[in-house]
Amino acid sequence: MNIARRAHDHNWELDPITRSLLDTDFYKLLMLQFIWKRFPRTRATFALQNRTAQVRLGETIEIGELREQLENTRRLRFHKSELIWLAGNTFYGKRGIFEPDFLEWLDRDFRLSEYELSVVDGQIALRFDGLWTETTLWEIYALSAIDELKTRAALKNLTEFELDILYARAKTRLWEKMERLRGVPGLSVSDFGTRRRHSFLWHEYVVKAMSDVLGASFTGSSNTYLAYTHDLEAIGTNAHELAMALAALSDTDGELRTAQYRLLELWQQTYQGELLILLPDTFGTTQFLAGAPEWVADWTGQRIDSKDPFAAGDEYIAWLAARGREARRKRLIASDALDVDRILALHAYFAGKILAGKPEDFRSAADFLDERRWLPDRRIRFSAGWGTLLTNDFRNCNPQGNDGFHPISLVCKLVAVDGRPAVKLSDNRQKTMGPAEEIERYRRVFGVEGIADVAVEA
Repeated sequence: MNIARRAHDHNWELDPITRSLLDTDFYKLLMLQFIWKRFPRTRATFALQNRTAQVRLGETIEIGELREQLENTRRLRFHKSELIWLAGNTFYGKRGIFEPDFLEWLDRDFRLSEYELSVVDGQIALRFDGLWTETTLWEIYALSAIDELKTRAALKNLTEFELDILYARAKTRLWEKMERLRGVPGLSVSDFGTRRRHSFLWHEYVVKAMSDVLGASFTGSSNTYLAYTHDLEAIGTNAHELAMALAALSDTDGELRTAQYRLLELWQQTYQGELLILLPDTFGTTQFLAGAPEWVADWTGQRIDSKDPFAAGDEYIAWLAARGREARRKRLIASDALDVDRILALHAYFAGKILAGKPEDFRSAADFLDERRWLPDRRIRFSAGWGTLLTNDFRNCNPQGNDGFHPISLVCKLVAVDGRPAVKLSDNRQKTMGPAEEIERYRRVFGVEGIADVAVEA
């Protein structure tokens, strides 16, 4: 496929941004089943936030085009073949993760909620309100639609020849990244790039290239549709949304403090002890680990979102050791602002005891193959969930020289549950979300130990 030609000749009917309801992160479907089972009548509100405020999306994107894309998504339904795949495919080594009644509900009753869309002070104002089962999937559909419309707006300014140059440079950059990862022993990398991708077509191109070049080191995609269409492992478990919701539904400070562990109980009951990856940073990783019940140490591993991954991994390993668990049997997943240098450095750091050089000195497969530099004494099983800089790294690729293709930090987060405000503290103060008075209450309940203040990357 000639991506530059396709980008030049975009056709609405041929290239709607959301082609299937499976075109979402796999964890959203797992969470949807959890919500359908546990909170079927709970209402939830989601809202868009552009953390790269200098990019005025309301002036960049035609609001009518966004409305058309959202309306197209609302009209979509799950196809029979997709539901058969969800029912019969093996996920994480287990068949039947999705219950027959849930799949029947997806087929018969699932609908996306309505939305409110406008432009306020140059930014897109977008909200989704309704039953939690009707609003939760909007997050990824909305983000990928807005990011691709931003891309299409920038593409309109280029000639066909300039488009060729743009994509040639992006392909070269992708190849150079894959070359540095190819052949690295024990490497585990997956695609986490749906929400901030350059476009669907580029996302698909990247995933296919990663699968072809990296082979077994490329372990799958968080994008369910791409996993479905390209016979890949679908990757993902859950996200901050669930802990935020259970906390918001708490009536007392005591219930608020323990809501994060109540969620884990409900999750493991729902999935019969499968899909047990912790995401402890909704209100701060340090406090989460300090107060966690003993049984939490039996979960399979941890995903790091907003904390320095070297420090977070060490913290988790020490916590496991204090509870008599072998870290080398656990899984550690980093997923925030990753690119090749950091992926290689983290893999080196957690793969063994480095004898010569620092983790950041491991820059290619050859460094890992040099057995004089490290001992194969794995500390923990490390995986990289590679997002924005895998599927949207067009920095300085534009032949016109402007930054119209640079990725931005755009989120669509839970803001209320049954009319109660939702809060996220995060391990990074810059990612804190919620009303000021509720944020202060949450900080009083959870504390601020281990929370940093770091500029947010896309």
